[in-house]
Amino acid sequence: MRPGNRRGSLLAALVSALLVAATLTAPAAHAAPPLPQEDPFYRPPSPLPAGSPGTVIRREPVTVQLGPGIPADARAWRVMYLSTDAEGRRNAVTGTVLVPRAPYEGKRPVVGYAIGTHGLGDQCAPSYGLRIGLDYEGVFIGGLLAKGWAVVVTDYERLGTPGDHTYMVGRSQGQAVLDSLRAATRLADAGLPADSPMVVTGYSQGGASAGWAAQLKAGYAPELAVKGVAAGGVPADLTEVAKSLDGSLFFILLGAAAVGMSSAYPELPFEEHLNAQGKALLEDARDDCIGEALALGKGAFKKMSDLLDTDLLNTPAWQEKLRANRLGGGETPAVPVFQYHAVYDEMVATGQARTLRKEWCQAGATLRWKEYPTPEHALTLVAGASDATAWLADRLAGKPASANCPA
Repeated sequence: MRPGNRRGSLLAALVSALLVAATLTAPAAHAAPPLPQEDPFYRPPSPLPAGSPGTVIRREPVTVQLGPGIPADARAWRVMYLSTDAEGRRNAVTGTVLVPRAPYEGKRPVVGYAIGTHGLGDQCAPSYGLRIGLDYEGVFIGGLLAKGWAVVVTDYERLGTPGDHTYMVGRSQGQAVLDSLRAATRLADAGLPADSPMVVTGYSQGGASAGWAAQLKAGYAPELAVKGVAAGGVPADLTEVAKSLDGSLFFILLGAAAVGMSSAYPELPFEEHLNAQGKALLEDARDDCIGEALALGKGAFKKMSDLLDTDLLNTPAWQEKLRANRLGGGETPAVPVFQYHAVYDEMVATGQARTLRKEWCQAGATLRWKEYPTPEHALTLVAGASDATAWLADRLAGKPASANCPA
């Protein structure tokens, strides 16, 4: 491990610990809302109602805090809407729609904000964290609202709603993002027309989700007026990312991705191959948020071989599903993309992100690439935020996008 990577990893763990401390000690001016697992709002109706993807099933006005005691100057609603899972089945996803209170000259843009890793527990859903002011991406959402843009934040499939979150299942995540944009324009109180100019942004898990939204848009949501997508820290190839996570401080992310894949594809063998140590870790971490899991060192420096009785991820069944959720592969994003990454990313291997850049460029994408000399994954969320927002603003202003694809 490079010294910079070691320092960055320790910094990320410290930041996570501080987030946990804030969660435990933040004063509550009002009684906290019920947890998603105790709140009927998050239980989808059965059967699901008729409607196309993006149809709003239910809505409720809420107050959003961008940090503890920092209310968003926006009208906000939590919503449940129809979407599609990785195998094409209808599902229900929750999220939050925010519209700045200040008037906007012209058609107000709508940002599909794809969250990064929050955890597997239902209480980790951003629609809950934003209500109590403890979502770590609240400050970035606030920056977008300050520009007068509306923002819709999806919870993704089964984060908040019942069942294991389909963490890192790209097709499900990309469709949830696109359908959140549809839902925002179908929420009558929000006043966002169906032809509103739109952009998508996300980092880490959110970067993969944003990338999938770009790649799926033409076939899945051709009617949406998406002008550009900013995707940072993209875990495009889960097989390659697994190699850097296995045995690392951040092994818990690999374990969570295995849970996510097995949730999306119940036919995949998984829990029956866990040994006693693996079952204990799964039971312990299955309802955690990421700050708690990292701060307490859950799974740190473990390997999949420590927890399984076989090399499960390299079996044909698992490789088939991992390939199905690999970004690139000759598919072309339908919109311009700003892709960015840390040179020394200790969580999400930089090499596989460069491969995605190469494949998208070869497929004819209009892609702007930037590498940051930051020695750590989480820091690049901060380093790249202003560049991503500026690039998106140019797309919304109608400025042509330029590419810097390798020769």
